[in-house]
Amino acid sequence: MDNPTIQRRRLGQALRRGREAAGRTQEEAGRVIDAAATKISRMELGQSGIKIHDLNALLEFYGLVDEPAEALRDLARAGRQRGRWSGRNIPDWFRQYVDLEAAASEVRWYQSEIMPGILQTEEYIRAMGPGDSGGADDHVALRKERQSLLTRDDAPDFAVIISESALRRQVGGSEVMRTQLRHVARTAAQAIISLQVLPFDAATYTTSSFAFTLLRFNQDAGSDVVYLEDYTNAYYLDDQETARGYSRLWNRLSAAALGPQESVRLIEKIAEELRL
Repeated sequence: MDNPTIQRRRLGQALRRGREAAGRTQEEAGRVIDAAATKISRMELGQSGIKIHDLNALLEFYGLVDEPAEALRDLARAGRQRGRWSGRNIPDWFRQYVDLEAAASEVRWYQSEIMPGILQTEEYIRAMGPGDSGGADDHVALRKERQSLLTRDDAPDFAVIISESALRRQVGGSEVMRTQLRHVARTAAQAIISLQVLPFDAATYTTSSFAFTLLRFNQDAGSDVVYLEDYTNAYYLDDQETARGYSRLWNRLSAAALGPQESVRLIEKIAEELRL
């Protein structure tokens, strides 16, 4: 699936390979276009576009010419297009994640304190905020768009681990939470996603107090991106040593968590407890 975010990411990967093959550092590349090394880093991560004259200067510096260079110029032009959610009340740093999620072949998601966004009900979203109705409407529309991924013919393989904390933390009151939990249980029972719960009494020292998502593209482990989010920003880590570390953490969490059927039973049990 081609979109501006993916085009920028493809361009960034190609530029990084070109720079490394030429034996150049990000600091040296930055001096060529009168920019900080952090700007080169953002370009290589696909987090920002690049002007054609800056691209031409880097291509010459890296020794990339002829057809390879023209293909990268085409990617740069495509990456500067406006995305689907431009003009909507969605943060720029999250728009990038939405495009990456839509293009991924595999998504592994650990959530510690709240429900994963792609599984949130409308009532749960509105209970969380944002406060203005327009922002809430945009978030609900985005959630519906993202949930359509789960039933797409070429849907990514979604695997989710949810801490028991997220199941018991009441957002919007007992009725909202009961509806939310039933939705998650139903989605998991239908095998639309692979879902596990990490219970409070898991017999392991392995845990994580923060959420993270691992995205893979075309079943290629070398393409892994780690997505981390805080209150006002997000971070996209594609260094492969870092990605492998998070993959090992995911495997330990998965081994400690309940199996899919046990997880659904626990979710249904907690939903029933909210009746009392």
